[in-house]
Amino acid sequence: MIPTPEQDKDFPWWLLAAGTIGAFFLYRIVTDDLHSQILGTLSKGVKITIFVTLVGFALASVLGLLLALGSMSKYLVVRQVTRFYVEIVRGIPMMVLLLYVAFVLAPALVALRNYLGDAVGLDPIRMRDFSLLWRATIALMIGYSAFIAEVFRAGLLAVDPGQIEAANSLGLSRWQRFRFIVFPQAIRMILPPLGNDFIAMIKDSSLVSVLGVLDVTQLGKVTAAGNFRYFETYNVVALVYLFMTVTLSLLLRRLEAHLRNKHG
Repeated sequence: MIPTPEQDKDFPWWLLAAGTIGAFFLYRIVTDDLHSQILGTLSKGVKITIFVTLVGFALASVLGLLLALGSMSKYLVVRQVTRFYVEIVRGIPMMVLLLYVAFVLAPALVALRNYLGDAVGLDPIRMRDFSLLWRATIALMIGYSAFIAEVFRAGLLAVDPGQIEAANSLGLSRWQRFRFIVFPQAIRMILPPLGNDFIAMIKDSSLVSVLGVLDVTQLGKVTAAGNFRYFETYNVVALVYLFMTVTLSLLLRRLEAHLRNKHG
């Protein structure tokens, strides 16, 4: 068994401090009508935040895995194309990517669809039929797929080559080697950084507010602009995000400890 790092044995004073602050604001929310009203309004945006994060991350993970496999392909063209995608996308700030997808890529896709649809007799679609919610989700998918691809690639490359050689000697096909030998071993190393990317996407989902998507951040901006109580409003906004991210962070630590004890 791998020894537990010394820092993991520390008493979580940070968690105690965060819990105390959270309990104070929770008390204010329960006992104060203004805070309760703000939380009630923001709760409508939590569904959008969760939807964007879950769907965007699921699509980004699938695309990231395909990119990782492509980067290790035996074909030079495939390797170069995937590397081009990963490096270009990772070099673009997420805010810029959101705006680019929403106002450049989305109109181009609609124009292409209408052009191809006209050839086969399909009715054209309007740009407003392509909702900003889905444009934001696609932008997050594209942005995070490049980072997730590197996570998958590092995990796959960390598998002992001797395991793959043994699978070859048993006559397993390329798909069977990946499914039964490589991926089950790689996933234990992939899950922790993948969880960190998921938490990061929850925070970056707040950027969709620049497109007017009614997530937690956008509803917080609208609420603060209406009641002029910026201190109270943004305290509740921060508390909502902290509750989601800290909870997931603690679950991720439990998962890492479980994997370390089980496979150490």
